[in-house]
Amino acid sequence: MRLDELAKQIGAEIVGDGSIEVTSAATLEDAQPGQVAFLSNPKYQKQLETTRASAVIVASGVKEASAALLKAADPYYTYCLAVVALHGFRKHPHSGIHPSAHVDPTATIGEGSIVYPGVFVGPRCRIGRGCILYPNAVIYDDTLIGDRVIIHAGAVLGVDGYGFATHKGVHHKIPQVGNVVIEDDVEIGANATIARAALGSTLIAKGTKIDSLVMIGHGTKVGAHGLLVAQVGIAGSVTVGHHATMGGQVGVAGHLKIGDNVTIAAKAGVMADIEDQTVMLGIPAMPAARARRVYSVFMQLPELMERIKQLEQQIEELADSGDTPIV
Repeated sequence: MRLDELAKQIGAEIVGDGSIEVTSAATLEDAQPGQVAFLSNPKYQKQLETTRASAVIVASGVKEASAALLKAADPYYTYCLAVVALHGFRKHPHSGIHPSAHVDPTATIGEGSIVYPGVFVGPRCRIGRGCILYPNAVIYDDTLIGDRVIIHAGAVLGVDGYGFATHKGVHHKIPQVGNVVIEDDVEIGANATIARAALGSTLIAKGTKIDSLVMIGHGTKVGAHGLLVAQVGIAGSVTVGHHATMGGQVGVAGHLKIGDNVTIAAKAGVMADIEDQTVMLGIPAMPAARARRVYSVFMQLPELMERIKQLEQQIEELADSGDTPIV
């Protein structure tokens, strides 16, 4: 489409030739004439001078580039709109329920939902409208799924929670009689696992996006609009507030409370409750400002140890000479 047509669709201010034809989106580095790129991270600012893109989506304050500019208050979101306008979403090879999927007769699936080959939907499940279940997703019995939910290949919802009573050295399985509830507009990545509650429900609230290989334990409740990146592991009975972000490989111990608008950096190990609006990092996870001080010292440990040895030697020498050491 013409660049001025695209600008109108995505709500951007155009600076440059609006008659340019654009066909697709690409990165600043890889873009060619006829493509639209974007800049949201100042780290890549210099690439504005060398990019071959026909247009670049930028923040309102950017003055010039080697291409036409599409100025926006939120460049990354505006880029999202541009990709939708130019490429659209994935086209599915079929509509409705594929014949090789298995849907229990007692389960219900809403209008406009697409179920790929190899999907299993168990007894008494309820799946809303406009959902997409990719190949080999497994939905255990009594799972409730809202509208416009995307479940990628190999994800498992409603698996038994990890519940055992140890008696005289033997681990006895506790029946997991709860279920899983997924609210509207949730996306669940490939091979993610969400365990059913022992009692009650494991809950993923509306708008939350879960990456591949994430594990969520039984009875955990994840608030609305969360972001859980690949390989996050959350133990059972955790409560996570709304708009929480967990980087890759974050681990959360059981029975904790994570507040609203919390950000936890990759690989952090959460072992205590976290208050609202907190940024955490490290193992064990601690507030970011404290963690930076801790790790700045940690990186100097070899030098500090050497310094301590030198001071100990000086004290011994003073003591041997009969002088009184200064402490």
